[in-house]
Parts: sequence; structure tokens; C-alpha cells
Amino acid sequence: MNYGPLLFLGILFTLASSWFGLVVMPNQQLGSLQPNMDTNTGVVFPQPLPGEAAQGRELYRSLGCNYCHTQQVRREGFGSDIARGWGKRGSVARDYIYDRPVFLGSSRTGPDLTNIGERQPSYEWHYSHLYNPQTTSKGSIMPPYAFLFELRRVGPDGPSTNAVKLGGEFAPEPGWEVHPKPEAKQLVEYLRSLRSSVALPEAPLPKLE
Repeated sequence: MNYGPLLFLGILFTLASSWFGLVVMPNQQLGSLQPNMDTNTGVVFPQPLPGEAAQGRELYRSLGCNYCHTQQVRREGFGSDIARGWGKRGSVARDYIYDRPVFLGSSRTGPDLTNIGERQPSYEWHYSHLYNPQTTSKGSIMPPYAFLFELRRVGPDGPSTNAVKLGGEFAPEPGWEVHPKPEAKQLVEYLRSLRSSVALPEAPLPKLE
């Protein structure tokens, strides 16, 4: 008896079942996710990025920041991310519905950035850190991004309020000051937009004891 057709059908059924289970079903479950609105506060989360933050996201990708920083907080019991203060809850699929591509990352050479906008809301901190990470994080192996800034002479009215405040060995020569370029502003707007401390039906915030 020739078992060839039966074997072929068996293999075809196995592949089709695998494709249905691994591709079709997850797409049906996750592809229809929508932002959640908190009925008590009216807060809608997540939301699309505004202009400068969206531009900063593209810069984040072009600079390869996602090679050293992840954007995924593991749930309690699967890692120490929450204990480290990287987020107040675990990341879920709904967090990423507006992200194209998703910067989950694969290496944590630096800390996770899922909630960096809440951990570090200060513009000054981000500018200083980008200009030279040693100004805010001694011992950091992150490279400086001084090319996102420019040196300008101090004007006749004195130092500009837009200049980055740098001290010690990082301060520019007398009579000069460091200003962020538009690209630096865009990148900082993106980093400040990364906030995940909003409860979702599938990812509630832990109760305060």
C-alpha cells in the first residue's frame, strides 16, 4: 500500500495547525487591542506620540539605543525589574499597540527605559546625561552624544536659560555654553514620553501596603 499521500496530508495538517496556532490565533487575540480608558479618571492609555517625541523615537532607533536598553518590564516572579524600580507593573501587549517597531530589546547593558519618563522627568538631567553620561552616572559605559549639542558664545546679556548646566571637568571654556540641537530636544521628548505607571485591566498596579 502506498502511504505517500497519507504522509503528505499528515505533514500538511501538522504545518497548517502550527501556523494557525502560532500566527492566526495570536493575531486575532492581540491585533484587535485598543487603548484602555479608565472609567474613574478618564485617562486613555496608551496614546500616540506627539510630534517631537515621534521624531525622537526615530532618532532613538537610528542611534541604536535599543541595542543596550530594553523597554519591557518583567512581572514579579520572572525577574527583579519592578524591585529595581524600572516600572510599577509588568509590560503587556497593549503597551505597544502604537509602536512600529517595538523596542523590546535583547540586552540590558544599561537600565530598562520603559518608565524612564517618570523616573527622570527632568529635562536638565536628560540633556546632561546625553552630553556625557558621566555627569549623572559615574562609571557608566554609555558613550557620550556630544554631537547632539553645540557650543555657543555667551551673549551680552549673560548665560542663556536654554544652555545645559555643566560643572567641573565637563563645563565648557569660559565665555562658552552648551546648547542642545533640535535632535537632542526630540530625543529627550521621546525619553520623557516613556511612562507606564498606568493600570490596565490585564496589568493592574500593585496595591500599596
